[in-house]
Amino acid sequence: MEPNQGYYAPQKPDNNLVLAIFCTACCCLPAGIYAIIKANDVNNQYNMGMYEQAAESAAQAKKWSLIGIGASAVVWILYILFYVIIIAIAAAS
Repeated sequence: MEPNQGYYAPQKPDNNLVLAIFCTACCCLPAGIYAIIKANDVNNQYNMGMYEQAAESAAQAKKWSLIGIGASAVVWILYILFYVIIIAIAAAS
């Protein structure tokens, strides 16, 4: 009898690498780099049979990508708002 007979590995989680690269390139470099590292860990951990850790790394990659994108969006909104206020003050003067 084979030792792995009847055992099925869970489906590989999405590593969210595209989201992490987008975050790094367009939004927030530190959060994006961490997300890329975690996305890379998903593949390595899954291939070593560490399925729970792979799922956790996938969740971390997604979380940090979204944090980076959200933080960047807030900064851009504040940046635009600042200039709108400056233009409004200059126009009123």
